[in-house]
Amino acid sequence: MHDALAAERRGIPAAAVMTDRFVPTADAVVELNGLPSYPYVVIAHPIASDSDEELRAKAEGSIARIVTVLTERS
Repeated sequence: MHDALAAERRGIPAAAVMTDRFVPTADAVVELNGLPSYPYVVIAHPIASDSDEELRAKAEGSIARIVTVLTERS
């Protein structure tokens, strides 16, 4: 989240992606940064033990949401 917010501050569109386990932390970070409605993409936790195929499926399943985050903001 911090990297995405830093990029956004520099005018670079970014899409933060995190696992569902870290949603409360992500919500706190965006709130503390004054951006409570900042959009981000959530994938299933965990990822560390996922096989390459499982990671690819999670990535491919997130593409549409990432595109939305990058293109449909004001």
